[in-house]
Amino acid sequence: MLVMATGNVALQELNDISNNCKPRKMKELTSVLAFDLADYNSPVSNLFHQPTTPEEWKQYMLSEEQVNSFQENGFISGIRILTNEQVDQLNEELVKLQNLSPEEKKLFYHYESNESVDPQKVLFHAIGGWRVTPGFHDLIWSPAYRMAAYQLLGQSFRLFHDQLFCKPAKHGGVVAWHQDFSYWTFTKPMHHLTCWIGLDEATTENGCLYYIRGSHKWGLLPITGLTGDMDAVTQILTEEQKEAFDKKVANELPKGHASFHHPLTMHGSYANYSDRPRRAVVINAMASDTLGNTAGYERLDALHSFPSMPQDQVLDSKFFPLLFEGDKELESLTDIPKVNSKLYKH
Repeated sequence: MLVMATGNVALQELNDISNNCKPRKMKELTSVLAFDLADYNSPVSNLFHQPTTPEEWKQYMLSEEQVNSFQENGFISGIRILTNEQVDQLNEELVKLQNLSPEEKKLFYHYESNESVDPQKVLFHAIGGWRVTPGFHDLIWSPAYRMAAYQLLGQSFRLFHDQLFCKPAKHGGVVAWHQDFSYWTFTKPMHHLTCWIGLDEATTENGCLYYIRGSHKWGLLPITGLTGDMDAVTQILTEEQKEAFDKKVANELPKGHASFHHPLTMHGSYANYSDRPRRAVVINAMASDTLGNTAGYERLDALHSFPSMPQDQVLDSKFFPLLFEGDKELESLTDIPKVNSKLYKH
């Protein structure tokens, strides 16, 4: 935990935040970085109005058609999560998060100012922003996000972690084709969900995400790299899979909108050669009963900054907050479209 402010001072900071909708100026956010927001397992501000009745949740509900599309294709897109004002607040906080001191970076599980293998490109990638600033902390409790995630996971769920990806104008790097769960086998069973939220308009010109329809039915494939050769994955695909790969779908989105994808869905994003940045925040969720599977995990060195995840124990520490008990909060609603639980068997 950082030590620029402690005790009652830190508590007063949170009280101040929760009483104001407007984002603080960047110089004022410095003191917010003085403590770990993982200590707060509910929103710390009023950035998002929280429903108080099952009826209020219905406005955020995905249609049966959307849920069926997710089951068939492995992703859905075009879900509004943030207003323009909320996007602006997160982008202000993001400026601060890209200019932290070494001490301030200690709350992150992973922090790379430039993760690109190509020296001519830049890809900012960080994991753990929800622990550092109030906007990114409260984003994981966005009602629109939580309702959709509940339907697409089919049950109550926890935060796994969040991620920030930033591709600057003209030389933003790639995120090579991959399946998320290939990097997450230190947890079990596979019952995870990724939500990708644009903090800028995402287009083919500035490096939007792409998906392969139906690739969540391919099973778990080997890791072929994340920031190097964009198309390295094609070396391990069958001819049938390559045909599907050639029909990739551009996930173009207005800012504040999201796509959701299955943990085995093949996806990636190309370089940004445009005059505009492409910034995004990703929320990775997992079923509430997910267990640690770290014994014998081959890439333990990559987890040295992550929270403890003991073998065969439910991941229920403060670093994996329960985000939505849908069965409890929505018990009076009987017509909620949800995925078939078999979707996550592999």
